[in-house]
Amino acid sequence: MSDDNPVLDDEFIQAATVTEPSARSRMLAARWRRQGRAPEPQPWRADEPPAGWFFSRPRRWWRRR
Repeated sequence: MSDDNPVLDDEFIQAATVTEPSARSRMLAARWRRQGRAPEPQPWRADEPPAGWFFSRPRRWWRRR
């Protein structure tokens, strides 16, 4: 096997000692550095669904029949 075509198998990849953050986490970290602060924590779900999301008239017209 020549050095021009290295084989990157799973064992080689898992043996790496350095891990890099994802592109999204790098982008968010750079944005927070520019803003000077991290964002406030947000709840995973909103307290209330958007207006008319589930029990709106178009979805329940069939129930009345």
